[in-house]
Amino acid sequence: MVLEGNPEVGSPRTSDLQHLENQGSCVLSSPGEDAQPGEEPIKYGELIVLGCCEEGGEETEAQRGEVTGPRAHSCYNGCLASGDKGRRRSRLALSRRPHANGVKPDVMHHISTPLVSKIGRSTENMIDFVVTDTSPGGGAAEGPSAQSTISRYACRILCDRRPPYTSRIYAAGFDASSNIFLGERAAKWRTPDGLMDGLTTNGVLVMHPAGGFSEDSAPGVWREISVCGNVYTLRDSRSAQQRGKLVENESNVLQDGSLIDLCGATLLWRTPAGLLRAPTLKQLEAQRQEANAARPQCPVGLSTLAFPSPARGRTAPDKQQPWVYVRCGHVHGYHGWGCRRERGPQERECPLCRLVGPYVPLWLGQEAGLCLDPGPPSHAFAPCGHVCSEKTARYWAQTPLPHGTHAFHAACPFCGAWLTGEHGCVRLIFQGPLD
Repeated sequence: MVLEGNPEVGSPRTSDLQHLENQGSCVLSSPGEDAQPGEEPIKYGELIVLGCCEEGGEETEAQRGEVTGPRAHSCYNGCLASGDKGRRRSRLALSRRPHANGVKPDVMHHISTPLVSKIGRSTENMIDFVVTDTSPGGGAAEGPSAQSTISRYACRILCDRRPPYTSRIYAAGFDASSNIFLGERAAKWRTPDGLMDGLTTNGVLVMHPAGGFSEDSAPGVWREISVCGNVYTLRDSRSAQQRGKLVENESNVLQDGSLIDLCGATLLWRTPAGLLRAPTLKQLEAQRQEANAARPQCPVGLSTLAFPSPARGRTAPDKQQPWVYVRCGHVHGYHGWGCRRERGPQERECPLCRLVGPYVPLWLGQEAGLCLDPGPPSHAFAPCGHVCSEKTARYWAQTPLPHGTHAFHAACPFCGAWLTGEHGCVRLIFQGPLD
């Protein structure tokens, strides 16, 4: 099915996500009145890709000049392994364009054979954001056999140009010819008012947190968004042709902390007001320095431990790097004893409490937009060892993220690793200096 758009009408079409091999790309735009000359740019919000700290992890791409992007972070998480530079970055700010470029549905066609576009899928000027698939447990899908599950044009985001600058998400997106193409196997139907609606092959899922994205947040319920922005319960499986039930009392309006899953990559939406409540990079650095100033010690080797500077990047841990037994939370310096290889290559026995489990280095989470509060770095995700505040750790440990055709699993927001253990995170137990 081809849904033809009318670009002459100022109705909204804002972000389109496309697919090129293992990449999806999205257009972020806004409808309505044109910006006035000399007017300060208005930020609608930011999209942050979950799990972007590991080498070869998810990648995003901002096409030149389409959307004002944020300043790149020089850290190992919160940016791509090769750095947020050029068209590749792990987060993107949505700002009001000088001129609206909205499109609204106009004509629907049925075609018997698929159309082949002569334009490259991620090189069109309309593309703002490119997202790479991630394999289970974090990292990018690699190798010639890796098949992307992100639809060619996965979604679009509509941002009102007038206050309160409401942002809405829709499945599928218009291409450079202002057309929406739904595959033969995609669910599609005619609505009571005579319009066509449908779902992308693998769907666009959205979860709005209960209580907003704050210290009191709780995970919400995952829903599926249609081409027209209607909300449905989830299908029996991700690509089933039978749609779920219409949820009439819920909308496609993005809230602070809304999660958008594209069946291969998950994005976090942050509003400008929500980002004002989030910790800043300066606050995170101050917390790192405060933690190091306390001079925590290895309880066995009695060496002083210190979190490395983000500017050093995620290189091999140095001698002062703190390590943790993720089952009990006891923090040590690195040592080579206590191996229990019969249980696994990373299994170690804690010399203080004798619990056996993974023994990993600790890394401070550096993507401030993923944090619920500016609390001290007191908890670590298991088994990856990324450190953040207690409320941030507990929220993400309780948030199921879609995986595969119908599975859900909590994951570290900084690296995408699946969480393990009873709680998915552990409280860190430091020993202070003996003097």
